[in-house]
Amino acid sequence: MRIRNFFVGACLAAAVLSVFVSVVTRRAAQVAESSTAVATRSTSIEWPTHFRGRPLTQLALAPLDARFAQRFPGAIARFSDGAQTLVVRRVTVPTRTLHPAWDCFRAAGYALTNANAQVDADGVHWRCFIAARDGQRARVCERIVERDFDSSRAWTDVSAWYWSALQSAGPWWAITVITPLGRMT
Repeated sequence: MRIRNFFVGACLAAAVLSVFVSVVTRRAAQVAESSTAVATRSTSIEWPTHFRGRPLTQLALAPLDARFAQRFPGAIARFSDGAQTLVVRRVTVPTRTLHPAWDCFRAAGYALTNANAQVDADGVHWRCFIAARDGQRARVCERIVERDFDSSRAWTDVSAWYWSALQSAGPWWAITVITPLGRMT
């Protein structure tokens, strides 16, 4: 009886292990495929090369950005101009997946000031806030522009963009500029 129970248990364990290995292997293949799709999508886009007259260097996506990009209807890239970081999202269809940077920073545990509409020295409208965590502060400003990276048709509110985008063809650029402000005193 013991040998029979052992044999049945071993067969069940082998069957369960076989299914488990199959599921894990399939999931790993899906993750690799979606990462490749994100990279391919990102490299086929003509990303901006300058911002406010300064050359941009493309950076690797942060792990959180890469995970988000897997289900994002468009592409995401991260850049530096030497003084600040830009997160640029190219959106191809109106989507509720595009959300304010304020939501991302809050979810990541930053203390935030209220977001306010601001106009920069070039007369460009942005929505900006201050994010602080672990003694570091940064000014975060964002806007969405239609078709051309420097377009005058722009939104500082994601919800207003969404309703307008339903009547438009796109694509759109969602630009987030993160400027370090240094340590809090």
